[in-house]
Amino acid sequence: MQGTIYRNWLFATLAVSALTPIGHTQTTEQRIVRIAELEIDPNQLMAYKEALKEEIEASIQLEPGVSALYALSVKDHANQIPIFECYSDQSAYESHLQTAHFLKYTSATQIMVKSLKLIQTDLILLGSK
Repeated sequence: MQGTIYRNWLFATLAVSALTPIGHTQTTEQRIVRIAELEIDPNQLMAYKEALKEEIEASIQLEPGVSALYALSVKDHANQIPIFECYSDQSAYESHLQTAHFLKYTSATQIMVKSLKLIQTDLILLGSK
């Protein structure tokens, strides 16, 4: 459990550092930051990664309210995938959930996902160099 908390903290710390322009810090009450922790069926990992790549690329390209989507795999546990999500506001997040590309992703991957944990966060500060 403690390892999971540390991993979440480290992941969030590294990911938020890339969200603001160089040399700036930002606090905002509107921005939505979430972490999704997924466990994928190892036999379907490659297909999952392809669907995830397609969904993230479409979201970044087509949705102005999607600030960042970062997907990683846990070292030595390739089927454990945390995804860092950042949206400009709640409306952007809700719109994202209704897009054709997100609905396609969820439909295609639902049998691949063994578990999903969504972590809601309270934003303190975003910073980058």
